[in-house]
Amino acid sequence: MKKKTNYLILLLTAIFIVGCTNVEEASVTDKETDSQEVTTNNSETEKTMVTEKSVSEKTSTQSKGELFKGYKLIEVDGGDLSGHREPNVVVDIGFGDRHYYAFTNEAGQLVRVIADEIVLQDDRTEPVTSSGRYYADEAKVPGVERADLDEGHIIADSLGGVSNSYNITPQDSTLNRHGDQAYMEDAIRKAGGATNFEAIITYPNTETQIPSHYKYTYTLKGNKIVDEFDNSNPDEINKSLGLTESKSTNSNKSTSSNKSNASNGTEDISSVDTDGNGQVTIKEAKAAGYSMPITREHWLYKYMQDSDNDGMVGE
Repeated sequence: MKKKTNYLILLLTAIFIVGCTNVEEASVTDKETDSQEVTTNNSETEKTMVTEKSVSEKTSTQSKGELFKGYKLIEVDGGDLSGHREPNVVVDIGFGDRHYYAFTNEAGQLVRVIADEIVLQDDRTEPVTSSGRYYADEAKVPGVERADLDEGHIIADSLGGVSNSYNITPQDSTLNRHGDQAYMEDAIRKAGGATNFEAIITYPNTETQIPSHYKYTYTLKGNKIVDEFDNSNPDEINKSLGLTESKSTNSNKSTSSNKSNASNGTEDISSVDTDGNGQVTIKEAKAAGYSMPITREHWLYKYMQDSDNDGMVGE
């Protein structure tokens, strides 16, 4: 009887030990399974992130590819004075880190310029000449040798544009210095820059590099602006439309006053400087009958403030 009891105890002990072992193995197995599931989930997350990044990069590449489709992207030094342009190319004409893109057609004519954002020139941190330019001269595009045409920037130095032929067109001097082109540039400067900038340049034929028309579209402080004008002398256009009759009187007064002061050598500004502080403001000059701008050669220039030192006040 005692033997049977011992056998029974041993049998129960063996069953108990086997049961504990199975429980422990099951617990370990469950832990390993959980760990594998976590690892798998992390792996899938990483894979998803990589896939999304790849799609993003691919979309970006496709977008740029679509933008430049049909054009060859080339690099041209910003100060290249050559007037030559390659046909069907796109060139970055932004100074420094700016990205402004210029496009030519099959005739090598500059037909389009775009910029997501116009960033103004910073003469405190950028290499700018005493005249406020990045380069001492501009590209010699065929046509600029004419006396009535300027080497006109599509995006001015003050707006961060370079001076090679992909940013220069032969532009009427009055239009460039005192007309719609100058007004547009001044508006962008005063606004601190612009966004969604686009210039469309058209020509009378494919044989010339002298544009006939400009159309500028850009956004200033949330407002979409469209400036469109011919490449002509605005004064002559206004005269042909009968819009300069009143200005003619001011111009004559300005001329006669200028001659009068020059002839007597006194340069008396008392009739212009109404507050008597020795400085003449644009408002005072206009009130005295002088037409703007006042250039460096004008006798009043030295009494006025030329903030951008471009030789003109009131442009």
